[in-house]
Amino acid sequence: MAKVTVKKKDDAPGTLGEVRGYARKIWLAGIGAYARVGQEGSDYFNELVKAGEGVEKRGKKRIDKELDAANNQIDEATQQVSRVRGKVEVQLDKIEKAFDARVGRALNRLGIPSKHDVEALSIKLEQLHELLERVAHKP
Repeated sequence: MAKVTVKKKDDAPGTLGEVRGYARKIWLAGIGAYARVGQEGSDYFNELVKAGEGVEKRGKKRIDKELDAANNQIDEATQQVSRVRGKVEVQLDKIEKAFDARVGRALNRLGIPSKHDVEALSIKLEQLHELLERVAHKP
């Protein structure tokens, strides 16, 4: 086989030669950038991952802190509602008792017996009934 040799033709003089020179430099710069990214890219990626993890940890801490603060506020509000509910129930009981007493007095003035009066009368009626049965069955 014959050996083929390629002769390098001298760059043409002038502007065309300069353009070819710049094009070659641009090409070499691109290859160099590609090579550097290949070497340093994984290191840079790992640095980005570490930075992301740090941001994530800080974000979680902040969310946990905000969540704890919100839960504390909810607990305080719940306690306040419980205290207010207790006070309201006491006041409602007082109002209900006062209303019952007034209605009872008004009914009593009209001559309508209260529940207590009816119960007392029922007890006396039962006692009287028992007494009458004993007297009626005596020989």
